[in-house]
Amino acid sequence: MARKNNKYTYRVTWSEEDGEYVGLCAELPSLSWLARTPEAALKGIRKLVIKVVADMIKNKEPIPDPIATKHFSGKFMVRVPPDMHRQLAIQAAEAGVSLNRLANAKLSH
Repeated sequence: MARKNNKYTYRVTWSEEDGEYVGLCAELPSLSWLARTPEAALKGIRKLVIKVVADMIKNKEPIPDPIATKHFSGKFMVRVPPDMHRQLAIQAAEAGVSLNRLANAKLSH
C-alpha cells in the first residue's frame, strides 16, 4: 500500500494562524500535519497518510485513488445562472470564438 500512497497529491503551505508549515493530502482532505519546516511537514503528512490508509484497509473502508492515476476526459459541466450564460455567449460571439473556447481561455488565466 505504501507504493500507492507515494502517488497521492501532497502540498505544503505556511499557516499564519498556527505559525508553522502545514502538510496536506488532496485525496484525504481531513488530514494535516504541522511542522516548523516544510520538509518536516511533508514527511509528517506522508507518514500520517500511510498510517490512516493502513487503518482503512484494516477496517475494510474504501481507500481513495490517487488523483495522479485517474483518467480525465477534459470535459466537465459547469452550471451558471442564465444571465451569466447569456453574457458569456455574447462575449464569445463578439470575439468570434465558441463559448467553449472563451470559457477555456477564462479558466486558463
